[in-house]
Amino acid sequence: MNLLIKSAFIIDTKSDFHNSSQDILIEKGKISKIGEQLENPNNYKEIALDNLHISQGWFDSSVCFGEPGFEDRETIVNGLKTAAKSGFTAVAMQANTQPVIDSNSDIFFVNSKAQNNAVTLLPIGALTKNSESVDLAELYDMRTAGAVAFSDYKLPISNPNLLKIALQYASNFNGLVCSFPQEKRISGQGVMNENVMSTSLGLKGNPNLAEALQIARDLYILEYTNGKLHIPTISTAESVDLIRQAKQKKLDVTCSVAIHNLLFTDNHLKEFDTVFKVNPPLRTQHDIDALIEGVKDGTIDMVTSDHNPITIEDKKVEFDHAAYGTIGLESAFGALQTVFTTKKTIALLTGGKTRFSLENTSINEGEIANFTLFNPDTKYTFGLEHIISKSKNSMFLNTDLKGSVYGIVSNKKISL
Repeated sequence: MNLLIKSAFIIDTKSDFHNSSQDILIEKGKISKIGEQLENPNNYKEIALDNLHISQGWFDSSVCFGEPGFEDRETIVNGLKTAAKSGFTAVAMQANTQPVIDSNSDIFFVNSKAQNNAVTLLPIGALTKNSESVDLAELYDMRTAGAVAFSDYKLPISNPNLLKIALQYASNFNGLVCSFPQEKRISGQGVMNENVMSTSLGLKGNPNLAEALQIARDLYILEYTNGKLHIPTISTAESVDLIRQAKQKKLDVTCSVAIHNLLFTDNHLKEFDTVFKVNPPLRTQHDIDALIEGVKDGTIDMVTSDHNPITIEDKKVEFDHAAYGTIGLESAFGALQTVFTTKKTIALLTGGKTRFSLENTSINEGEIANFTLFNPDTKYTFGLEHIISKSKNSMFLNTDLKGSVYGIVSNKKISL
């Protein structure tokens, strides 16, 4: 791949050209030269776009594509297309498929579907067989096949000894164990945040206690095992405090927050709109404030779209029976920019790579070309026309966002 990018404002703290507008010459997939007013004697393809900004390629630590088994929700091919158009050069795919991704052959299948794509797909293997929280899955075999972490998506590990064994076993090959933060005997049949709003709507509540209790348990087990733990999609103020304390104790723990949990409160459920039914549930403004503070001070390591396509048949039903989940890849950048500065947004979208075994390249001469192209200043209302996913279950519909994505350059391919 040979390419000349014209007048791109570089946002990359690891680059020698950070905070400057430069031309970038790419030859055979590598950055050969960066400078002002570069010539194009070989007549390479040129990219010149309005208010063009460029950063390291973005990464999302939690997406669902459905395939195999739920292709009516999304396929791997279209999911990766959605990721590319949303600015992501790499995504970690969850194992909540049918069958569940819990063996090395499952990992090989997923990787085969993602070959020769601009977006790098990083498969997450199930932590337990069939994600049933009974027996550990083939962790080492999946790791050698390419799994970057192990997680039973949205399913808590009820048996503390199982988590202990998983952390101890995975530490033998530097494996990353993920534990969904919810004590299901406390959350029960709760379908939204337990608060005044759940009472007024007559819906069963899922209290903050369910999340904090599970995290506290997991952190005690982590300290005992000296393992490597990732806690995905925290949603409460108490969780932020617990993880902050764990990091002060130097435990090997990271965590993420779903972007929608930084913007929407449980008040959005007043109309019983199932598009706002997610797990963990939307909480209160107090929780949002604590989460944002956790992002700013580094307690929360990364953000995720927690992209989860759901068919209309599973959403357009009574609230109690509707499936959990929202899509979020297409709206991720524009939503984050309504909360954080552009530079902080980019830092969040490029963070977490090394935790998931992904090389973090910079925008410097000699480096592999792996970056995202975007305009941070456009303002628009997010609508159906902005959705590329097969499923349309986005809680960001009709929300004012800031910033649009042009595309990506990655894996010796251009996707604009």
